[in-house]
Amino acid sequence: MYPKTLEDLIEYFKMLPGVGAKTAERYALLMLEKSEEDLEGFAKALIDCKTKIQFCSICGNYSEEEHCLICNDNSRNPKIICVVQSPKDILAMEKTGEYRGLYHVLHGVISPRKGVLPEDLNIEQLLKRVSDGVEEIILATNLTLEGETTALYLAKVLEEKGCLVTRIAHGLPMGGHLDYADELTLIKALEGRKKMNND
Repeated sequence: MYPKTLEDLIEYFKMLPGVGAKTAERYALLMLEKSEEDLEGFAKALIDCKTKIQFCSICGNYSEEEHCLICNDNSRNPKIICVVQSPKDILAMEKTGEYRGLYHVLHGVISPRKGVLPEDLNIEQLLKRVSDGVEEIILATNLTLEGETTALYLAKVLEEKGCLVTRIAHGLPMGGHLDYADELTLIKALEGRKKMNND
């Protein structure tokens, strides 16, 4: 039985994905061994994440400014946009070192059973961006039922915009998630992307 303060800390660590009771306990006890300066830095980093991080007004990526680092990078190709489900998927794509276009974050996927409809996603902003001379949209939603449904919906609404709509190749397994894929798998998925068909 630990003091309540320590028990509370253990409970907070258990909120993290993949952290069970034993790991949470180990993390909490480790915190007791750290210096006050380290703990203040740790606490400040946590608070700063909540107070300073916002969504980029262009693409929806995480940013400390109005526009994220990628949208502000003039060396990127503005005529190609890769559409992903979440900001963490951008990091997975960036690790390949192969993609030099821009991104667009949907912040989820269409899932009627969870009550998530197209209007709940960042789709309207994507449609506005396409009218700015974009030549290709790469749909890189996860290869799950919801991800496929979202990709098909986007292919349909983007069809009338006159740009090429492609889907990343199935170098990723069905049910797989971008942030768990290795760099080579993502490179192959990008290389093998294909035009979306609504037929």
